[in-house]
Amino acid sequence: MEFTVGVGKSDFEEIRTKGNYYVDKTEFIYGLAQNTDNKVTLFTRPLRFGKTLTMSMLANFFDIRKDSRAIFEGLDIIRHEDFCREWMNQRPVIFLSLKDAEGESFEDAFKMLRTTLANLCKGLTGIQASPSLNLADKELFNRLMFKTADIDDVKDSLKSLMRMLYAAYGRKVILLIDEYDVPLARAREKNTSENHFYDRMLDVIRGMMSSSLKDNEFLEFAVVTGCLRVAKESIFTGTNNFTSYSVLDRRFSEYFGFTEEEVDKMLGAANLKGASDVIRQWYDGYVFGTSHVYCPWDVISFLSDLKSFPDLFPKNYWGNTSHNGILLSFVKRPEFKVKGKFETLMNGGTVTQTISDGLTYDTLTASEDNLWSVLLMTGYVTKADPAELGNTVSLRIPNREVAAIFQEAVARFFMDTVDRSAQDILMDALWNGDEATASKAVSDFLWKTISYNDYHEDYYHAFLAGVFTGIGYEVESNKEKGLGRPDILLKDDDNRRALIIETKRSAKESEMEEDCKTAIAQISQMKYADGLSDYGYNQVRCYGVAFFRKKALVRLG
Repeated sequence: MEFTVGVGKSDFEEIRTKGNYYVDKTEFIYGLAQNTDNKVTLFTRPLRFGKTLTMSMLANFFDIRKDSRAIFEGLDIIRHEDFCREWMNQRPVIFLSLKDAEGESFEDAFKMLRTTLANLCKGLTGIQASPSLNLADKELFNRLMFKTADIDDVKDSLKSLMRMLYAAYGRKVILLIDEYDVPLARAREKNTSENHFYDRMLDVIRGMMSSSLKDNEFLEFAVVTGCLRVAKESIFTGTNNFTSYSVLDRRFSEYFGFTEEEVDKMLGAANLKGASDVIRQWYDGYVFGTSHVYCPWDVISFLSDLKSFPDLFPKNYWGNTSHNGILLSFVKRPEFKVKGKFETLMNGGTVTQTISDGLTYDTLTASEDNLWSVLLMTGYVTKADPAELGNTVSLRIPNREVAAIFQEAVARFFMDTVDRSAQDILMDALWNGDEATASKAVSDFLWKTISYNDYHEDYYHAFLAGVFTGIGYEVESNKEKGLGRPDILLKDDDNRRALIIETKRSAKESEMEEDCKTAIAQISQMKYADGLSDYGYNQVRCYGVAFFRKKALVRLG
């Protein structure tokens, strides 16, 4: 069978019936239901690490309204014959995802939550025909399905639906709640002192969780997933037999993300074994518990593209799905003093931090420890030593993809905070041919932002382009356009003048002067300035700029 992957698919049944490649994680079902006695289990992992697919797998396996034998045939779970006889399609299941329960205001978010519950009810319409349901439950079911439920109805919705399923099937219910924290995360983003969006949404979500998970006689067990391990007291108050597994916990750590063995097997099936090194550099490096894992979304996306374009260079897939604002929360808080730590991380080093597992969404940025905890839980950093136990751990950036996200966030911060008067000093020096002042100005910019001791020339090129951004000139940065283009072309049309700048990264400080000469020679040899005079530019200044760590040398050609 031809190798195909289902990019963006999180429906277990669809992946299996369409013949998409599936990394077998079904042993998770046995480990969860047979080897634990947890009434409520919370799994927290970063975005795009397979949480929703795992929940879909659980729903398909347990749901009494399905016949799932065919889609599980040949997978690891089938080897547990007695377990499958007892559990496969033997329990009513509620599978609820809260990923869409968000909005610009509490009213909008609550409407989306009611819509989410209405869609859930539409999948449960068969229970209405059960003679065991009383009239009050039928009326409540209709209010939920037709989106007329009030706040109290919504708070009690999950327990009420579980009571109805228990009445219809005579068996306790398995409750699966995916992305439980999305409504709170979005509410926090929109929260203001005038609009207590977060408090109101927390009250609703806490009500839903408390009524369905605490002392619920209709509950077999519940599985909840999200990005952050939020303090039990804020949402799961009073929940008995509650167990949480985060990125720090060893148990079940191999089931979210792909192991190296699983990736190697997939590459063999795709006939792409030659890509193993580049995939490891870009998408591996995460440590969950004691397991080393790759980001599934990245691996699947890259392999899908690689099948069509064998010479494709790796790119950032995960960052396009994530919110990078948390990185800016760090660098914009001078009281946290994290600039040096960021530089250590971005140069391949580690930092040691105390991680908090008692977070609440309204206090995420209240302390530096909280922010480092968020970065760890959301995948921007990972444990450096899998053997480390406890909440004080060494952290590192997991791979090249995330390093690029750090670089982008830092560049954006620099552009947002650069001093306009300092920009003016630099521009005056460049227009006037003042090499010493220009060198000092660029070096000062480097010291004020986070930079790298061992990074590529592209970083310095992007950095310098950022210095010129937003100051009233037309800036062309043609690095991506191929040969024959200068790194930076800056035009001052009002005064009919232009700057051409070529950047170099020096291996040693003693080589900076020679690298400037090389850059200037390149401008001349490639005739970068040719043609500008034809367009009416009377003055064209050409510069070579060499960088060594946080020092810059500017030379006029």
